[in-house]
Amino acid sequence: MQDKLQSARYEFKYIVTEKQARQILAFVLEYLEPDRFTEGREGIGYPVHSLYLDGSGFQTCVAVIHGAKNRFKLRLRFYDDVGPVFFEIKRRVNLVIFKQRAAVRRDAVSELLAGAPPDRKYLLEPDSTKHFKALYDFCELRDAIDARPAAYTSYMREGYERQGDNAVRVTFDRELRAGKFDGELSVADLEEWDKPPMGGVVLELKFTDRFPDWMLTLVQHFDLTRTGFAKYCKCVNSVHGLGFHNP
Repeated sequence: MQDKLQSARYEFKYIVTEKQARQILAFVLEYLEPDRFTEGREGIGYPVHSLYLDGSGFQTCVAVIHGAKNRFKLRLRFYDDVGPVFFEIKRRVNLVIFKQRAAVRRDAVSELLAGAPPDRKYLLEPDSTKHFKALYDFCELRDAIDARPAAYTSYMREGYERQGDNAVRVTFDRELRAGKFDGELSVADLEEWDKPPMGGVVLELKFTDRFPDWMLTLVQHFDLTRTGFAKYCKCVNSVHGLGFHNP
């Protein structure tokens, strides 16, 4: 199983209209090509589902709202109801995003959500030191804030990257949905989930080193303004009616 996750990179977000998104995509295609999930599905994209964990006071969401420079989120990311589940830690340290993830067997998810300690037997690749370290760190943070399933997020994503690597990547996210966890990891009732407003298409420019010159040209040409858009906070608000002011 090939793991293309970038462990550290910058992620700049913008909200654009559908018309702008089409124009920006035409610009992006001069430099990038569809990723393996988007190929053949341009303009449609592929589904991305996540189950976020949080403490009783929704600490990780509050950290986003308050703009904490050093913060983290815990999530289970998956793409359908049958494939593997990725236990992920997404940390933000100033402007840099750090990610760890462990590919976990689907039949092990319920035990880990219930508080089971990390064990190699849960992994799709039990011998992977990298994946076991990610699972160990995930469980440590889970226990530190007594995290439990808080809300699902789901959206359609188009992804574009450089040929041969994803050190430079552009994504377009649409159709955000928010769901409540009912004890089983599933998106079978996705059509019944809430639809938090997005205000447009969420465009993300992602890069691991220097901001590419052509991305700077793109931002200037389309007069884009960086903004925050925390999908999890939008969804946890929608599911629990918390009344948080979303970034």
